[in-house]
Amino acid sequence: MTGLFISGLVHSIEVPNRTEQLGIIQIDLWTILISLANLLILFLLIKKFLYKPVKKIFAQRKEEVERVYKEANDAKDAAEADREYYEARKEAAESEAEEVVRKATAEAKKAGEEIIRDAKSEAEAVKAKAERDIKQEQIKAINEAKGEIASISIGIAETIVGREIGEEDQKRYVDEIVNGLKDQE
Repeated sequence: MTGLFISGLVHSIEVPNRTEQLGIIQIDLWTILISLANLLILFLLIKKFLYKPVKKIFAQRKEEVERVYKEANDAKDAAEADREYYEARKEAAESEAEEVVRKATAEAKKAGEEIIRDAKSEAEAVKAKAERDIKQEQIKAINEAKGEIASISIGIAETIVGREIGEEDQKRYVDEIVNGLKDQE
């Protein structure tokens, strides 16, 4: 628009005829200068009102893209840190679980061994008591047998000898008979 205005001004001002005609093409120096001035004014206006705002918009977009990339990288780094943290926690929990299982297995084995040991000692105690009881019963049976043998022997001896035997004699005869029976076994 400015260019048209300046162009109109130039045509309304009469300039001495300095144009040279070269056949079909006419070269007018004032028209060239005015066109160059119009071009320069148009360049300056475009630079001020179009190029600088567009450049500013591009700079803002670039900053926003860089900010978005930075936020994405920060989020990625945070996610990686969280993943590493949870993996470490998972490994710690797994090792702790293995330790608990190992301890429980060791305690169960120890308890089992203690139960077996207690059962063996109890069985040995029962066996020893049974052996003592058997020996006592044997001694009791031997003593009872001695008593019966002594009574029978005394009865036989009294009938054979025809007299009464004293307690010391009776004891001596019984011991001789029992010892004789032991020797026969």
